[in-house]
Amino acid sequence: MTKTSLLRTLVNIEWAGLLGVVILAVVIMAFASPAFLSTYNQYVLMRDVAITLLVALSQLVVLAIGQMNLSLGMIGGLVVVITGGLMEVWHVPVPLSVLIGVIVGTACGLLNGFIIVRSGINSFIVTIATSSVFLGINYGMTEAVPFYNLTPEFKAFGQARWGSFPPILIVTIIVTILIAIFFARTIPGRQILAVGGNLLASQTSGVPVGRTVMMAHAISGAIAAVAGILLMARLGQAQPTIGQNWLLPSFAAPIIGGVALSGGSVTIMGTVLAALLIAIIQDALVLLNADPYYVQFLLGVLILAAVGFDRLAKRQREA
Repeated sequence: MTKTSLLRTLVNIEWAGLLGVVILAVVIMAFASPAFLSTYNQYVLMRDVAITLLVALSQLVVLAIGQMNLSLGMIGGLVVVITGGLMEVWHVPVPLSVLIGVIVGTACGLLNGFIIVRSGINSFIVTIATSSVFLGINYGMTEAVPFYNLTPEFKAFGQARWGSFPPILIVTIIVTILIAIFFARTIPGRQILAVGGNLLASQTSGVPVGRTVMMAHAISGAIAAVAGILLMARLGQAQPTIGQNWLLPSFAAPIIGGVALSGGSVTIMGTVLAALLIAIIQDALVLLNADPYYVQFLLGVLILAAVGFDRLAKRQREA
């Protein structure tokens, strides 16, 4: 392959532009703050990516069917207090506590999907309602008091550091690979994309639309549960407030990464790069002593820009 054809191939990759932005951001920060390339800062950066990417993947699965999950943060918070309570109050072993937590998250997502399918109500309305339900259960059980006495081995895993690499990132990498294989190689993954791409055609061709919608929401809940458990391990305590600031990042990373709001397509690599970019922005503001509230401003601008470019691209294709 010649250099010209290689360059043309790279340009045609849908996430190539985002990769360029990430590289540019790294170069700028390397010059702006020498601490950016330090081993500890790389560890902090990768630790943030581990959580942000899981939150993004939780939303991505639902976006793939043209719906949304506004309750994923509340699912994560509910799973955290249940898992933490099992460890501290009932002294349940870590593996079993984590398994129960993931099952609870999956059940919450399945409940979202079931209500959407059976009632025909828009996912926006259903998940904003269930988010209040999950938060109410969370605070009702804990009275907003965290669980501090978690199993030492569990906290050690969440706070461990191998040079610049956080072990919790291993879990995120495994989940990301599984989701990529799920959409690329499995029939249920293809059915989710089919439902998101054309609901009527999916029904006509025999795709079990109701079951597919419930499956997507169940997977979303399971991934949100994993994100909550990892963040709990990182913090070393089961905070009832975990997940309450996940909503904007959950949309920002997939949309910036190139996932269509209308459904029917996903880009795992684009979402990974977008999660990395968000983590770099958050890290940059800390290193440069900027107001942390500007993170919300920048994420909003990036979402608007991504949606605008997506609309422009669609108009050009239609023309």
